[in-house]
Amino acid sequence: MNRTETGTEWRKGILFILMSAFFFSLMSVFVKLAGDLPTMQKAFFRNLIAVVIAVVTLSRTLEKFAVKSECIPDLMLRSAFGTIGILCNFWAISHMILADANMLNKLSPFFAIIMSVFILKEIPSRFEWSLVVLAFIGALFVIKPTSGIASLPALVGVLGGFGAGTAYTFVRKVSQKGERGPVIVMFFSIFSSLVCLPFVLIDFHPMTLQQTLILLGAGLSAAGGQLAVTAAYRYAPAREISIFDYSQILWAALLGFFIFGTTPDLLSVIGYVIILSAALLRWYHTKKNT
Repeated sequence: MNRTETGTEWRKGILFILMSAFFFSLMSVFVKLAGDLPTMQKAFFRNLIAVVIAVVTLSRTLEKFAVKSECIPDLMLRSAFGTIGILCNFWAISHMILADANMLNKLSPFFAIIMSVFILKEIPSRFEWSLVVLAFIGALFVIKPTSGIASLPALVGVLGGFGAGTAYTFVRKVSQKGERGPVIVMFFSIFSSLVCLPFVLIDFHPMTLQQTLILLGAGLSAAGGQLAVTAAYRYAPAREISIFDYSQILWAALLGFFIFGTTPDLLSVIGYVIILSAALLRWYHTKKNT
């Protein structure tokens, strides 16, 4: 591949990851617009759409629905932590301004650095540890722990970032074992839907047509985000374009302002700058040393 072709692929990767960030921000908007529906109900319908898309995708492959037996324990753990991540993220979205909730969820790469020690036996460098510390200092500005009980949604948001980061680490582990991406998505979506189903059956809240369409929009937006991010990393390596995923915070801030009339306060903005700086340094360090 010549330099021109490589540059074209790189630009396509950036375009797709920016699209992914927009779709995931749109998913957050739909989750918030769904109103006072239980978090379990929101997550169930979001994941149900993902199940349908994953099943259709796998049905068109030669291997169909085959799952590597040696990957099943890790797939279970990936699904468990992923479910914790999505439930906490959805609850935080319902109780915080959109940009704050999305920023705390973007702590996931830094949690992945920590969890890689235990799951992958990878020892981060001192530089990577310093970035983890820097990111969590930024998170404190968003959490505002001195506000007491008012910081509970922020703490749940951080737990969502932890669940997502741990899940991503297990995704990497099963990918190293050769498991297919659509299988990982299907396994998680089915697992998460089954976890949510009993709660939905016990405490189902009747939905208006508008709420049904909103949750459909959340599921389709999440699917669009997943497809776009998959395409992005097909065109360009993560080390080169992952930083553009943080544009989701900009989308969330803009959508939150125009749809909900909310704006982050000064402390949150300071936290954003610190966390984004840590992410930018990590991206540059990874790109430089690869």
